[in-house]
Amino acid sequence: MSVRLSPGLRDALLAHAQRELPLEACGLLGGRGNELLRFVPCRNALESPSAYAIAPEEILAALRDFDRDRIDLLGIFHSHPRGPAAPSATDLHEAAYPQAVYLIAAPAARELRAFRITLGQAREVDVEG
Repeated sequence: MSVRLSPGLRDALLAHAQRELPLEACGLLGGRGNELLRFVPCRNALESPSAYAIAPEEILAALRDFDRDRIDLLGIFHSHPRGPAAPSATDLHEAAYPQAVYLIAAPAARELRAFRITLGQAREVDVEG
């Protein structure tokens, strides 16, 4: 299993993570099939360096835009400012979208990894692009 990033998407995700330091950055990704085409950066409503939440109104706005453009919510992005690009215990516990891929960035290492998280278990997904 793999996901493909449209051109420039990896740089956009890492740039957002860098801009939001020292907080965790977050956002939503839309696309078709296994191709991630659009990133919607969101504000971390928790304003925390170790957790994130996207405000419901931002989620709804992104979903409306995706629906208008006939793309699906395929991914959820966040960063770990001081940790590895791997799911934390909180990420595993709070993951609520098993159909989505969770992209996690470690801005200091310019690392981006993706995971499917189902019932508290993470399985890494290859990232192309």
